[in-house]
Amino acid sequence: MNKQQISHQTAIVKQIANNLGFMSCGISKAEFLEKEATRLEQWLKKGMHGSMSYMENYFDKRLNPTLLVEGAKSVVTLLLNYYPEQKQNATSPQISKYAYGNDYHEVIKAKTKKFIEQIRQQIGEVQGRAFVDSAPVMDKVWAQKSGLGWIGKNSNVIQKQSGSFFFIAHLIIDLDLDYENITHQDFCGTCTKCLDACPTQAIVAPYIVDGSKCISYFTIELKESIPQEYQNKLSNWIFGCDICQDVCPWNRFSKPHQEPDFINTTGILDFETKDWAEITESTFSTYFKNSAIKRPKFKGLKRNLDCYVKNVGN
Repeated sequence: MNKQQISHQTAIVKQIANNLGFMSCGISKAEFLEKEATRLEQWLKKGMHGSMSYMENYFDKRLNPTLLVEGAKSVVTLLLNYYPEQKQNATSPQISKYAYGNDYHEVIKAKTKKFIEQIRQQIGEVQGRAFVDSAPVMDKVWAQKSGLGWIGKNSNVIQKQSGSFFFIAHLIIDLDLDYENITHQDFCGTCTKCLDACPTQAIVAPYIVDGSKCISYFTIELKESIPQEYQNKLSNWIFGCDICQDVCPWNRFSKPHQEPDFINTTGILDFETKDWAEITESTFSTYFKNSAIKRPKFKGLKRNLDCYVKNVGN
């Protein structure tokens, strides 16, 4: 395939991304992430994944996309904005902004399914798979590698023009495309706002997050009781945490998303403590059926709310 054909295919892929509402699309060659192997191994050895044992699985596949998709040639990285126009009252129990609307996993899966269908319609038979954050793909590394931003000191991918409130998804496909392979400049500079603001000191050093100390880990991933020494450090969060993003100066450039599925329609943005406390297991199952908030289950949410009431009050 000649260069002109490859450039034409690349333009089609990027146009499809734009048409489906993705804010950015970057492309990298599907290859082994050699530089990340040692870093990932050390992070796991130090136990920074906590009880998230799934992080230990598929080590080789996390580093090599060709083991996930046979004959893979390109990794297409997609960013989808979720920054909301309407936010919660700051004095209420807080949930991460990404959980305001429908579960992003389902929203992005539907978009990437259409993406692959449209690639096949416009280019021809292409084999590949779509991945959101539940798969063994180093999403932030691929986003940086394809020039979509830099990995900040809080370990989130950041863009100068739009901050960091976006989801990352990937298509790994057996299609030749133009590869950016851009080394994105780090614009964190001397800023340490995210490190200074983290109540649990989960950002143990610039660019290194101990996942086992993160508020998001405690309120979502951890199935057992929250360790006593951290129960009074969760601030007012009952699902996830946005602190390190909220304090990031680059997020002053965040703009409200245009994705209907991310708009809150349940009224939870107006919930006060008593409203959360009145949710029963039955209403939880119904209310959050299509929400990421179902992840910690009713028991986990009540545990988190108990910590909130104990430390923040009514």
